[in-house]
Amino acid sequence: MTELPPYGRLLRLEPTGDGGFTMPFHEDVVGRPGYLHGGAIAGLLEFAAFATLRQALGDVSATLKPVTVTIEFLRGAGASRGPTHADALIERLGKRIANVEATAWQTDRARPVATARINFLIERG
Repeated sequence: MTELPPYGRLLRLEPTGDGGFTMPFHEDVVGRPGYLHGGAIAGLLEFAAFATLRQALGDVSATLKPVTVTIEFLRGAGASRGPTHADALIERLGKRIANVEATAWQTDRARPVATARINFLIERG
């Protein structure tokens, strides 16, 4: 993966190698005391979706534009539960449209803190 953009560096995202990311809990991602900010969680989910789709396409010249982004926050992501992880699954990959679902969790993937459904417009080079 290429270098992360500024927002990814601010979140201190660490790639997991399979299109997923891990985000440590730190001062820049705090929302209410002791919990992650929803925007940080949404950013983590979006990075995982982009990376997974980019990896599946294998075409660095393709432009990916999110058309719709739906985030569901399911439970608080607390500092005491350690880092937050996210990965994504491509539900549909067509010539011009892709539907991707991303999941964020902390200690147990079966108990996600948030999910995202993102529809992408793909413009191939």
